[in-house]
Amino acid sequence: MTHPTAVIDPRARVHPTCSVGPYCVLGADVELGEECELVSHVVIHGPAKIGGHNRFFPFCAVGGEPQDLSYKGESTRLEMGSHNVVREFVTINRGTAKGGGVTAIGSHTLLMAYAHVGHDSVIGDHAMLVNGATLAGHVTVEEWAVVGALNAVHQFTRIGAHAYLGGGTIVTQDVLPFSKCSAPRDVKTYGVNSVGLQRRGFSEDRIRKIQHAFRVLLNSKLNTTQALEKLKEESDRGEDVDMLLRFIEASERGIVK
Repeated sequence: MTHPTAVIDPRARVHPTCSVGPYCVLGADVELGEECELVSHVVIHGPAKIGGHNRFFPFCAVGGEPQDLSYKGESTRLEMGSHNVVREFVTINRGTAKGGGVTAIGSHTLLMAYAHVGHDSVIGDHAMLVNGATLAGHVTVEEWAVVGALNAVHQFTRIGAHAYLGGGTIVTQDVLPFSKCSAPRDVKTYGVNSVGLQRRGFSEDRIRKIQHAFRVLLNSKLNTTQALEKLKEESDRGEDVDMLLRFIEASERGIVK
């Protein structure tokens, strides 16, 4: 199932059920799991460990060297789970030695055309990068988050689980889990991503508790520290709010309010 024009390094390990289309290039130390499909003109450099059932579309460049001036050829790697879709012209860079050495992508993600995943970034399961979304190095995108079209995300920034970023947003601080954010420059949080949570099976009670937490954080006259203390005093806040509180307390760049 390998096209005769494909070039595969002898040190690459490709599962026999994979389909490698015309003019694809697989470098040394690339590992592909079962039933991956490389449509055509796909380039994957190693070291890269890629799970099964992934689809790579033409002209994507996966596992390339990090775009970091400190990189001096160290052995760093890319790790990717299963059932991901990598569309046309997507670029994914390996990690750097100073950043831990690994760029990691989970499973069931969708990386749309022209998206970029910078070195040492971590993308959780079911996340989505829409066309032209750009992650600088060391960015974390948690599970089910949507990074909108033409978004630019600053280094060391975190996008919380189930968050939704509108198109053209520039992100320089951590985006709260469950939130909706948008603005070209002065980005703001516009409440809870209720529609997305409903689509993922969240009950009305879970969404109500999250909405209450957002009202305390964003709409009260309390500062962030005071809001956190108030929410911690509420015994029935639920696991989702606990996750939200942990996310805020772990923030090093501050949060989008």
